[in-house]
Amino acid sequence: MSLKRIKGNGLFLIGDPHIAATPPGQRLSSYSADILDKIEACFKRAKELGMVPLILGDLFNWPRENSNSLLVDLIALFRTYNPAVLVGNHDKYQARFTPDVSMAVLDAANVMHLMNEAGPSFILETPEGNVLVGASPDGFPIPKTFDRGEIERAELQGDSVEFIKVVWVTHHNVAFPEYKKPHYAIKEISGIDWVINGHIHRPGLTITEGATTWANPGNITRLAFTKYTLERKPQATIWTPSSVDLEKWDVPHRDFYEVFPDQEFPLEIEDAEAAESKFLQGLERLAWKRTHEGSGLKQFLEENIDPDEPESKLIWDLYTEVTDANR
Repeated sequence: MSLKRIKGNGLFLIGDPHIAATPPGQRLSSYSADILDKIEACFKRAKELGMVPLILGDLFNWPRENSNSLLVDLIALFRTYNPAVLVGNHDKYQARFTPDVSMAVLDAANVMHLMNEAGPSFILETPEGNVLVGASPDGFPIPKTFDRGEIERAELQGDSVEFIKVVWVTHHNVAFPEYKKPHYAIKEISGIDWVINGHIHRPGLTITEGATTWANPGNITRLAFTKYTLERKPQATIWTPSSVDLEKWDVPHRDFYEVFPDQEFPLEIEDAEAAESKFLQGLERLAWKRTHEGSGLKQFLEENIDPDEPESKLIWDLYTEVTDANR
């Protein structure tokens, strides 16, 4: 094994940008340019600090439905900074990373360090010493234990190799406080000093269990039209070998009502299971879509309506009535 070696003072962590040519949810038409500006601001700050920029998954909001012009803009931006990019669930099509997804185009352009497989990914050469950076992309488990000595022995190149820290970046449902759908418990992982997670957009407390510190910095993009999003500042974070907690950095961003509609917030659903239902989330998104995107409603219903359910006929009758009336 011979891992890529990258020099830097630490990691500049960028959570889940969700860039898209077509604005998702209730975001306004400037969405793509806004997110490109945020990513570029993060890259520039990372360079100023001598850090390695690392995107914690979900670079894209949709895996394939991205315009050529957006891909060209990303390639031009990434070529200058060559970030490390973890694969998230939104970067894959039908739960698979295939050559036809947008992330694969950036990889083929050789403008980033792709982290699409589980295991050690690269060696970060810092002034304090070597740091091993490993990955568990979406769909790959977080290790229960890790033998750093095995990698140290495999990386021998004349002089002895020793890792002062092992950092593992993940894109998973982790049991941070207040997260309602945990899959991975926060616990000590022998051989791993830090687990830094993407996927969960709301920033979480940094928690140490035994010799392992778990962190969830949150994402840099405001996606949901909610009061919480109104109050929250998009932030990237910084990790160095001496870190006890991640250092936060406010990402330059526009005012909330410059990127969302200036109107009342929708009623919040109290029932957690209903609020997180994919069906209701999809309906909310469709309700806010522009008129020219209305054709997606039929596909959405076909994918989500169970024909055996008693209310299905009523839903389809209403759909037919509305669409027929507009012809």
